[in-house]
Amino acid sequence: MMKAFERIYVALDTTEVEYAIELAEKLKGLVGGMKVGKEFFTANGPQGVAAIRKVGMPVFLDLKFHDIPNTVASAIRAAGPIQPEIINVHAQGGPEMLKKAAQAGREAGINWTIAVTILTALDQDDLSAIGLNDSVEDQVVRLAKLTQENGLDGVVCSAKEIAPIRKACGEDFKLIVPGIRPAWAAKGDQKRIMTPADAIKAGADVLVIGRPITQADDPVEAARKIAQELEGL
Repeated sequence: MMKAFERIYVALDTTEVEYAIELAEKLKGLVGGMKVGKEFFTANGPQGVAAIRKVGMPVFLDLKFHDIPNTVASAIRAAGPIQPEIINVHAQGGPEMLKKAAQAGREAGINWTIAVTILTALDQDDLSAIGLNDSVEDQVVRLAKLTQENGLDGVVCSAKEIAPIRKACGEDFKLIVPGIRPAWAAKGDQKRIMTPADAIKAGADVLVIGRPITQADDPVEAARKIAQELEGL
């Protein structure tokens, strides 16, 4: 069973390697890992991720691969040497892409290869604008089931979709949940959000939390405060 602090992955919102290393050193042992996205990776490449890993901080490599199946599989295998704990693709890439991504993740020794369903920055109006007329929940569940059927470990989803995904995919399917804001933090640009404690109670496995920690006056204290809220849940 995961410890409370291990459920927290900090979303890195910088391009500065020195700052990332400093933050990783401060938070090592206080959070489960760091989520490294396109901004940091584009600026610093695998070497930047390797610098974070060298500190001993697990990494969720959040690059959301979405391409032809062989290209995605090759990209995931190429990530093997930097040893991400979690890596992701877009579920909308389809069954063959998902299947090859899952296989490549296993070959690369990555713990969880997961898929993105619907970005938490999108709501029903956004989906309608791009021609998806199903509800957010129906679309998320459809993509989660597709992900599971093709051998991936779990999905990224909004906290509000945890319950229907659990019903559709069972308790062993991993749910990584962004859009998490403590009650004492600002909402920011996420539209489908929930507090850390409520998300864990609903069944989330890992919480992705950014600005409430990274932009806090004391990131260490903010991380500890969130972990304390999760103790015993």
